[in-house]
Amino acid sequence: MMELIHNSGRSTNISIFFNAILTLLFLLILKFCLRRLSPSQALSQQELLIVYMMVNISSGIVGHDMMQILVPSLGHAFQFATVENEWKVLFWHEIPPWLIVSDKQVLKGYYQGDSSFYTQPHLLGWIGPILWWSLFISVLLFATLCLNVILRKQWAETERLSYPTIQLALEMTNPETDLFLRKLFWVGFSIAALVDLLNGLSFVLPSVPYLPLKVHRYRITNKPWSGIGTFPTSFYPFVIGMGFFIPLDLSFSCWFFFLFWKMLMVVNSALGTGGLSRFPFIKEQASGGYLALCLIAVWLSRRHLGRVWCKVTMPLPIASTYQQLDDADEPMRYRTATLGLIAGVSLIVWFCHQGDMSTSVALTFFGLYFVIVTAVTRIRAELGTPVHDLHFSGPDEILVRFIGSRRLRTGNLTMFSLFWFINRAYRSHPMPHQLEGFKMAERTRMESKKLVGAMMLAAVVGSIAGFWALLTASYRHGMREHAFGREPWERLSRWLVTSSETDYPAALFTLIGFVLTVLLSMMRLRFLWWPLHPAAFAITTTWGMHLVWSCLFISWLAKLTILRYGGIKNPHSDGNLLPRINRGRIRGGRFLDHHQRHL
Repeated sequence: MMELIHNSGRSTNISIFFNAILTLLFLLILKFCLRRLSPSQALSQQELLIVYMMVNISSGIVGHDMMQILVPSLGHAFQFATVENEWKVLFWHEIPPWLIVSDKQVLKGYYQGDSSFYTQPHLLGWIGPILWWSLFISVLLFATLCLNVILRKQWAETERLSYPTIQLALEMTNPETDLFLRKLFWVGFSIAALVDLLNGLSFVLPSVPYLPLKVHRYRITNKPWSGIGTFPTSFYPFVIGMGFFIPLDLSFSCWFFFLFWKMLMVVNSALGTGGLSRFPFIKEQASGGYLALCLIAVWLSRRHLGRVWCKVTMPLPIASTYQQLDDADEPMRYRTATLGLIAGVSLIVWFCHQGDMSTSVALTFFGLYFVIVTAVTRIRAELGTPVHDLHFSGPDEILVRFIGSRRLRTGNLTMFSLFWFINRAYRSHPMPHQLEGFKMAERTRMESKKLVGAMMLAAVVGSIAGFWALLTASYRHGMREHAFGREPWERLSRWLVTSSETDYPAALFTLIGFVLTVLLSMMRLRFLWWPLHPAAFAITTTWGMHLVWSCLFISWLAKLTILRYGGIKNPHSDGNLLPRINRGRIRGGRFLDHHQRHL
């Protein structure tokens, strides 16, 4: 209702879903009441976190960047086809009828509203697409789950990534914590809550003063500064709070690269670029950056992946003694996860083939897709960045960029359009939540094998429940014509009408973005003083970063000040502990390593 009907709230646009946090808070209040009445009925921390994890996965499925794009697009090509746009001639014959809704009598109530989904024609018209797409989503998430199982040990135990986005849920549910008893916590909470409450009252009662915290966009009209476009600033307390969990080099790099891209746009306006009018090719460089981030993560995990491969391909007695890689405590055995990943990809390719997509294109398409979502998952696990949307830079755009729409058959391009809901942006993708669920299980000593069933239950039930929720609300209130449904079909029409060859400038800048990200990673690994984080090069190109960059600047400045002038105090000095460590006055390498790792 918030995101699709009222076009507000957008709880799934940020890494931490506030509807999941609200659900967790409600369950904590319920737990407190039950503990007073019947302690045996109160939920444990493990049970609370399982619910939290399942709400995250199901919310990601029905979120702003998945089913809220899928459902409006299933009937749009037939409801809004006209003589002028020639959609009927261009691609109607290529759309698989079992995946869409073409009956205008069924679609009339969906778009106009004041109707009910619970009629026989409406139910029969939607039942086929609901079942097929729910199956596809479930298989896709099973494949990402198997991929997470393969990577989990390397990222969680060997590299010891910090998983910043799970800290809030862990602290809220920890029975030994005194989070809700700390005065400083309530001071911070009250400031943010009172600001939101005041602005909410101001919306209802205009006489109440309003605090301007939302995005303010400024525009300069004089050249060359007009090339900068809009310059947004904002002050979101929750983003400033999330920024405290982000490493200093990343928060610095986020606002630095944001200004860097803006300056490149000014340079482009001042000098002019002739045929390169799209310079600096921000979307293209971002997609190259994400591809590089995944390949770098795979390179760092190469030994672990080699051991997994030996574990899978060798006979069990030889593999267990040769590589010493124990998977008894993993959510799934590595053999099972690998075979599950292969089976999942095979079913996805079969699904694409039934929709008239060639096998080679399907394998390439989903190969790039898994690379991108793995990069997003890695960024979340290591850095906890609040946004990672990557708009309009998915595998569909990359393939058209490198191959050209002329060489890709209409059937392939049509399936690209149907897959728009998993490639438009990656803000609400469930794969990071799956990996974070495994990390929460590790931290709370939960049996991770049971999580696999809970995650798949959330995927299957979440898909079907998402269709039910979206269709029920749309038949009641009416779907907006300008919703996401028009985007894939208008793009498909452009591809077919103005068929293109390889876009060499765009392809070149995709490779440049890839190379620059690799170079930034090498500098960061080689020099400890290097201040620029490679992940920021990619994530600062997004729509979400435009909204929160100024908040991350405030958070970076506050955290830098706290760490420099605050921190752990030594009773024998008037400064913090870090200068004394650097001067070598504190001995004991074990403590030093722990302290440096903590910082």
